Amino acid sequence: QVQLVESGGGLVQAGGSLRLSCVASGRTFYAMGWFRQAPGKEREFVAAITWSEGSTYYANSVKGRFTISRDNAKNTVYLQMSSLKPEDTAVYYCAANVYYTSSYHLGPYDYWGQGTQVTVSS
Repeated sequence: QVQLVESGGGLVQAGGSLRLSCVASGRTFYAMGWFRQAPGKEREFVAAITWSEGSTYYANSVKGRFTISRDNAKNTVYLQMSSLKPEDTAVYYCAANVYYTSSYHLGPYDYWGQGTQVTVSS
């Protein structure tokens, strides 16, 4: 049974940092991604990483501020978020893709976590 368990969300002031974690279990994956959804908005891509090579991809809105990484030994993907802005406030979701893809977002994604809330105060 596949499980993706996120943690690390919380409340932070603008300019601060947070690190999200996603522990994956149940099978191997080609890629992992982070998405977010703010109230009243559609879910949007944030960042993605290939599990074996560690190739990374970012949305323009977070490039230079967020860093995605993985620890193969711990089956964990991280999203280090720095210089946070109020517009980064959202529920952040971890996602996993089983099969190879050439899409920029490394999707479509087959499995999703339950989400973790990130709130950035001004």
